[in-house]
Amino acid sequence: MEHNKRNFSPRPQKPSLPLLIGRKPVMEALANGTAIEKIFLLRTATGEEINTIKQLCRERNIPLSQVPVEKLNNLTKAQHQGVVAYTSLLEYIELQEAISFVVDKGETPLFVLLDGVTDVRNVGAIARSALCCGAQGLILPTSNAASLTEDAIKTSAGALRQIMLCRIPSVAQALDVLKLNGINVLGTNMKGSVPVYEADLTIPSAIVMGAEDTGISKDVIKRADQLIRIPMAKAFDSLNVSVAAGMILYEAAKQRLTQ
Repeated sequence: MEHNKRNFSPRPQKPSLPLLIGRKPVMEALANGTAIEKIFLLRTATGEEINTIKQLCRERNIPLSQVPVEKLNNLTKAQHQGVVAYTSLLEYIELQEAISFVVDKGETPLFVLLDGVTDVRNVGAIARSALCCGAQGLILPTSNAASLTEDAIKTSAGALRQIMLCRIPSVAQALDVLKLNGINVLGTNMKGSVPVYEADLTIPSAIVMGAEDTGISKDVIKRADQLIRIPMAKAFDSLNVSVAAGMILYEAAKQRLTQ
């Protein structure tokens, strides 16, 4: 006897973050300094409030997406007036402020810059390894990046609440700030010329981890002080980005603890 089989595909889950709905609630949150993870605006929305929201997002490095009405309707059934925001479960700090804080403490900077890493669980796992291996901060561009939801925090075992989180508009701007502060930028690449154990990770360093499918961006490849690689016993496509980050960060911790 044959049974009819149905193919079920799981519905995409919405980020588990508190919502702010409507123009005035979002404006009030911005005015009060409430930490906001991301704002969604209706593509066709206009007006003084909309212009102010856009300006404040630019000033505060808050990710903003201009979307069709269907996206907003999927986020909430309430009257949204073309504006929906996710409030953040975490606090962010300016990258320059984070670097200055580390230097003022007499520590050698060690940061991780995420270039196109969009999976929240990978971000959480990277934060966990970073904290355990002595990195002081995680740098998150506002574009092409994961929203830090409860899943990310849970995967990080709480590390995302303890490590400094630096949000900046783009990878290029992050590189500018890092280089201005004399921090060595290490791009990770399967074809990198330097095995990770030969790189000097005892000096001020920022490790750039790219997306698993595309790797680090061309701009990072061009501007990195070194391109490092993890030697592997067998020819294989790649390591999971969080695993690769953990291996590189452990090498950094080993070098710093034994110097």
